[in-house]
Amino acid sequence: MVHAERAALIEDLAGLDDDRWRTPSLCEGWTVHDVVAHLVDTARTTRLGFVVALARARFDFDGQNALGVERERGDTPQETLRRLRRAAPRTSTPPAPLVSRLVEEIVHGEDIRRPLGLTRAYPQRAVVGALRLQTRTSASFGGAKELVARVRLTATDADLVIGTGQEAAGPALGLLLAVSGRRVALDDLTGAGVTTLTQHI
Repeated sequence: MVHAERAALIEDLAGLDDDRWRTPSLCEGWTVHDVVAHLVDTARTTRLGFVVALARARFDFDGQNALGVERERGDTPQETLRRLRRAAPRTSTPPAPLVSRLVEEIVHGEDIRRPLGLTRAYPQRAVVGALRLQTRTSASFGGAKELVARVRLTATDADLVIGTGQEAAGPALGLLLAVSGRRVALDDLTGAGVTTLTQHI
C-alpha cells in the first residue's frame, strides 16, 4: 500500500510545472517541493539512520525534519522527483510501526494535493489503518491518543468509531487529516466534537 501511494503521488507530480512546486503546502512554512523532499528523506530512512540523524539534530524532531528536507531537496523540482522515484521502492523504515509509513504518504499526499487542487481516491483500508495508528499514538509523537479521550470520531464512509465524548463525524480521510492537525479538513466534519478538534489543531 505504501508503494502504491508513492507511485500515485509520483504520477500526480510528473505533470506539474516548476511554478506549482513553489505552492505553499498544508505544512506551515513548507512548499510542495519541501514536502516532496521530506518524503524522499523518510523513504530513505533506516532505523539506525533515524537515531543518528535525531542525535545530530540534538533530539529536535522539527530540526531533524528540516535537515532532511535540506539534504534531499534537489536544485530543481525534477531532480527531487527523480530522487523520489529512486526511493519509492524502498522498504526501510524508522523505528516505528510499519503503518506509520501510510500516515506519512496519505497525510503528506494531501498536504501536497489539496493546495494544488488535485484529488485521490485513497484505498479505504489504507486510510482506516492510518487513522487507527494516529489515534493510538501519543501527541508527543505526532498522534492523537489523548484527543480521542475527549472526542468520538465516527467515519461516515467506513465501519469505524474511535474514542469517547462528543462526536465528530465525516469521511475517514477528513478525520485522519483533522487529528493530524490539518485545519482544512474541519469543513468535511460535523458534530459537537468538531469544536474539540478545532482546539486540538
